[in-house]
Amino acid sequence: MKGLVYKSTGSSYRIKLQDETFVDCKLSGKFRIDNINSTNPICVGDEVLVKKSNSSGNVINKLFERKNYVIRKSVKLSKQFHIIASNINMCFLIITPKNPVTSTMFIDRFLASTLAYQIDTTIVFNKIDNYDDESKETANKLKDIYINAGYNVISVSAKKKVNIDILKKAMTGNVCVFSGHSGVGKSTLINSLDPKINIKTLPISDSNLTGQHTTTFSEMYDLNFDSKIIDTPGIKGFGLYNVNKYELKDFFKEFSTISSCKFNNCLHYHEPGCEVIKAVENGKISKSRYDNYITMLLEIENNFR
Repeated sequence: MKGLVYKSTGSSYRIKLQDETFVDCKLSGKFRIDNINSTNPICVGDEVLVKKSNSSGNVINKLFERKNYVIRKSVKLSKQFHIIASNINMCFLIITPKNPVTSTMFIDRFLASTLAYQIDTTIVFNKIDNYDDESKETANKLKDIYINAGYNVISVSAKKKVNIDILKKAMTGNVCVFSGHSGVGKSTLINSLDPKINIKTLPISDSNLTGQHTTTFSEMYDLNFDSKIIDTPGIKGFGLYNVNKYELKDFFKEFSTISSCKFNNCLHYHEPGCEVIKAVENGKISKSRYDNYITMLLEIENNFR
């Protein structure tokens, strides 16, 4: 019977079957996926075929083709990656300007990765009820950068339920994934979206003002307003996978709004007649976005030497 993966622990899987029942499954011993270098062959959001058995246990013996997925790769040199979730309509990157700080480098790596797999991403500023003057200033600068880059931005407070209705409207009718650092409030935000969801949460660590891991494995939840949400473990670092240096510029969406450069294969690095560099100098493109692009570009070049 066909089913949808709602939870993966790496060794076992919680599957919702077409008849709306849930079953726990293992992978078939003969299960193979060719040309996949992921650390997890099956992930939350996958459509699979399940063979039910009362004697030997239920097994997954087929994975249907994914339309997309979000991956996590170590920034360090690695040929493997971990699939966070698959078959997603919308991604929500939850960020905070303080406790914990979400850097523009992390944001830009994440946005480039989701755009590479054609996943629409909205940036969500959470915990706005706790912002001091410095946090407000930082958040406003970041909003300007990413709105100018072409991204939708929502500011919310899960605790005070500020703008939760706006977030619900964006999520309705979609399979969504929440991602971000530990401590940015992903699980608390999901709890505020639907009263029946009760994900365990922990306060920010007093010792280093960073988030404490509460979500250990990705898990999908059915919400009460026609939406599915996948809660993911907190991510510390984020690297791109299988992107060459000539593709990277396509994953910074504001670059495509600039006039054509002198050379068709311009990397927007040091080539003469580069319109993107001119746009950065004129303030049309954020310098932080451009600097992060160059950092990623050089990483890709170094990895293939």
